[in-house]
Formats: sequence, structure tokens, C-alpha cells
Amino acid sequence: MYSSNKYQKTTNTSMKNSEISHFSHPKHKLSFEYSQFPFKCDGCKEVGIGSRYKCSTCDFDLHMHCAIPSPSIFHPFYPKCSFQFFSRPPGDTPRYCNACEKGILGFVYHCTECGFDLHPCCAKLPMVLDDGEVKLNLYRKVSSACHRCGRKGRSWSYRSACKSYNLHVACVREMVVESWPEIHMGSKKGRRLENGIPSLKNTLQSSHGSSRSSKGKVRKCCEMAGMAVQFVVSAVLGDPTVLIGGIVGSLMSRA
Repeated sequence: MYSSNKYQKTTNTSMKNSEISHFSHPKHKLSFEYSQFPFKCDGCKEVGIGSRYKCSTCDFDLHMHCAIPSPSIFHPFYPKCSFQFFSRPPGDTPRYCNACEKGILGFVYHCTECGFDLHPCCAKLPMVLDDGEVKLNLYRKVSSACHRCGRKGRSWSYRSACKSYNLHVACVREMVVESWPEIHMGSKKGRRLENGIPSLKNTLQSSHGSSRSSKGKVRKCCEMAGMAVQFVVSAVLGDPTVLIGGIVGSLMSRA
């Protein structure tokens, strides 16, 4: 699966804590569990999936990164910054994540000197996603257009080593927000969304010829792009080790 060795090491260490106490929910302890249904993190207020800490008594969930935050972090995109963990956005003015452009509503890593902000999951996005076939690198900005919005630049992006696929972290967040009511209701009813590999066929075909000889190439390209998108979405939702084809398929239907 797409994951960095650093992330796997951190996750494996965290998973040893099957039960924790957390300052944001002092009444009860939180237990580690793995969910294939999406949830709303009560720490950062963003959507998550996969590994989480949950209160079995209350409807309270935390991303792994929100449940066991680092007091301070450094990020390679901002070498001069020191990000401190805050349980709420500092100051009185609205703040926005520099990775995904979404508003900061809860837990955040903030650099007091530069004023930069990062959601906990955005701060811990793996720099490399690699399954052995498709390799994706995280960039602060790229010159190529995003397959979702068609724009260049904007937010952080995952781009394949072959430079064929590019997806803004901001666009992934937007897809999640737009599809959240449908996804949330599906999980409440205890059912998974219809399985299926997400496709960027319509987007990718525009960059390939429509001749019969190119059909195989287009099909293979779409399959690889679909797998790439699955794990980018998984990483943005807080757990790049989880395969969520059905949910991503629903998100990509809006692309």
C-alpha cells in the first residue's frame, strides 16, 4: 500500500496504546479502533477514516494524529518555522490551513513567528506515497494542472513520479466536504458505499489520442490514476494505509 516508512513506524508505535486518556475528553478513556466508515474528528473537526481513538460511551472520535499530537513539529516545506500544537486556533481572526486552504476550526499546528497553520493530518502527510508501481511525491506547489480543478499552483499537491497525475490537497478536502452528507448517512446506516475503482477516465482521455491503438494505454493510465487518487484521499483523511475504493469512487464521481 501507499505509505512512507516513517509513517508506518509512527503508526505502529501509536497502535500499541490500545486505550488512552485525552485532555479534550476527560470523562472517559478513548480506545483504539479501525473503522472502514468515515467519521468526524472532534479534535480538528475534519473528516477521517481508518485508525482512530473513540469513546465507547460518547460519540467522540479523534484522528490518530489528533489523539497523540507532538508538542511541536518542523516541516520540510517551512524550514525556518517551528510549529506548536494548539487545541484551538490562536487569536480572534479566522485562520486557514496552508496545506489544504480549509479553515482551522479545532486542533492546529501554528507557527507564531510566521503565522502559518497546519491541520494535524495535513502536517503529517507522508512526503512519499509508494506502492511499488505508482510513486507520488508531495509538493508545496507544482506547475502542472490538477486533475480535479484544472488549476496550477494553489495548495500542496501529490504528483506522480511520471508527472502524469497531480491532485491538490485542497481539492481532496473539497471533494470530502461536498460528499460528506452522502458518506455520513451511509455510515450511519451501517452500509458501505458501492465498491468500485475511482476513475479519471474523462480527464485523462483528453491528454491521449482516441485511436484504437491508444485505448489500452488510456485504460492502464486510468487504473493507475484511480489507485493513486485512492491513497491520496486516504492520506488526507488521516490514514494512508487504508483502502477506501468505494468512498473515493463516490468522491470522484463529482470530479
